[in-house]
Amino acid sequence: MLVLLPPSEGKATGGSRSPLDLGSLSLPGLGEARARVLDELVTLCSGDEAKAAEVLGLSAGLRGEVAKNAALRSAGTRPAGEIYTGVLYDALGLASLPAPALARAERSLLVFSGLWGAVRIDDRIPSYRCSMGVKLPGLGALGAFWRTPMATVLPEAAGTGLVLDLRSAAYTTAWKPKGEVAERTATVRVLQSKIVDGVEKRSVVSHFNKATKGRMVRDLLTSGAEPKGPAELVEALRGFGYEVEATAPERTGRPWALDVVVTEL
Repeated sequence: MLVLLPPSEGKATGGSRSPLDLGSLSLPGLGEARARVLDELVTLCSGDEAKAAEVLGLSAGLRGEVAKNAALRSAGTRPAGEIYTGVLYDALGLASLPAPALARAERSLLVFSGLWGAVRIDDRIPSYRCSMGVKLPGLGALGAFWRTPMATVLPEAAGTGLVLDLRSAAYTTAWKPKGEVAERTATVRVLQSKIVDGVEKRSVVSHFNKATKGRMVRDLLTSGAEPKGPAELVEALRGFGYEVEATAPERTGRPWALDVVVTEL
C-alpha cells in the first residue's frame, strides 16, 4: 500500500546540526529535479526579500520564511514526519504509533512537496516554505515542473499494490496515476453531513477533511490491514466504523472515488 499525503503549510523548526544531504533522500530518481528546485528557491530567497515573498505568496507576518529558505543548505534537519505539522498530522500521530505501525508508515507514506517532489517520513529535511502552487522564476509552476520526473518515479514506488490518494488539489497536479496504477488507486473526499431544516446537506470542511484523513491512515497502520485494492480498502474502512460511499470507475484506467461521510469531528 502506498499512501499519498499533502504536506502542511506550518512546519516544525529546529533540527540536528547535520545539514541537508540530497543524496540521502528516498526516491533518488527525483534527485536532479530536487537540486534544481532547491537552487532556484535559495537563489530567489537570497536576493530581494519583497520579490521572494511575492513569489512564495507570503504575507507580511511570514517574511521570516524567506530568510529560512535562503539558509536551507546549512539548516538543521529532522525526519519529514516531524517537520510536517497541522491537523492531519496531529490526527495521524506518528510519534505515538507502536513500533510495527511506525515501520509500516515508513514503508507506505509518501508526502508530496513543492520543494522535494515527494519524501518518505524518515527522510531528513530542513523546515522550508514552498508550496506546489508556487511559480519559481526559472522553473515556472512547480506542479507542472514535477510531472516529468514523477511520471517515471511514482509508478515504480506504487509497485503492484493499493494507492490511497489523500492529497489536496494543488498536489495532485504533480502526478496523476494512469493506466493500471489508476485502477488500483482510491481518492478520498471527506464530507460533513448536517441536517438543516430537516434536509441533509453535505459539504467539504477543511478541518473535518484533514482530521478524518489522519485518523483513517492511523487506523490502517495500527490495525495491520493490508488492503490489496480499492474494494478491500472500502471493506477495511467500514470495519473501522467509517461511513464510506464508493464509486467504482465506469472506464478502465480511472481511480475509485470514495466519499467518507462524517457528522462530527
